[in-house]
Amino acid sequence: MPVDLPEPRIDTSKPHPARVYDWLLGGKDNYPVDQQVAEKLPEEARGNAARNRAFMHRASAWLARNGVDQFLDIGTGIPTEPNLHQVVQEIIPSARIVYADNDPIVLRHAEALLVSRPEGITDYIHADVRRPGAILDHARELLDFDRPVALSLIALMHFLPDHEDPYGLTRTLVDALPPGSYLVLSHGTADQHPELKQETESAYRKGAIPLRMRTRSEVEPFFDGLDLVEPGLVFATEWYREEPAPVRERSGFYVGVGRVR
Repeated sequence: MPVDLPEPRIDTSKPHPARVYDWLLGGKDNYPVDQQVAEKLPEEARGNAARNRAFMHRASAWLARNGVDQFLDIGTGIPTEPNLHQVVQEIIPSARIVYADNDPIVLRHAEALLVSRPEGITDYIHADVRRPGAILDHARELLDFDRPVALSLIALMHFLPDHEDPYGLTRTLVDALPPGSYLVLSHGTADQHPELKQETESAYRKGAIPLRMRTRSEVEPFFDGLDLVEPGLVFATEWYREEPAPVRERSGFYVGVGRVR
């Protein structure tokens, strides 16, 4: 169900976090300006991106297996299979997923995102998390906000500096969700890679991309008022629900799933 909006122009002169992330995941939908940023990042960045993506797959599948059939994914990024709707609709074919991202190149790939199973629905809106009202208004056209909705904010909020109030934006989105809904969030951190912090921040700064990696105590407030699902707020390599965690690896992301009371 495509959104009938004017297609925004892709600016290939400036790097974009979604395209940098695409490069880190081995994608091809990026430009030299994005590659220049990505290549300045520590080698560990690629592994961290893959481990973060794996968390999204595990968390989404766990929610679907527990009956959640509506997802609002903000900061979707460029399609990398399996996408969230593919993970969820494998379990619940009738699930509905609304994607949102502010990078116009994602809109160019909307057809890939919108290939839903016949029983379900996927949709995409070109929008920025800094305008949560617009995202919620659109999501309400396809999702039933009288039933639980999973809000997915994966590798997004660390691109919002403190003065843009990432906590307040998250709270606005969460407050719109009915009881029994969930927040699925991952956030960049240097807590396990302190020696790489300066190199990472410098690479993004040179690309004019704001980056605010946060400590555990700074990520915790995103879940204020929510009941954290076990194992709680942990590193991406530690969040497992249905199988034992493998040998522990370092991670550049804190992750968690919180339930709305």
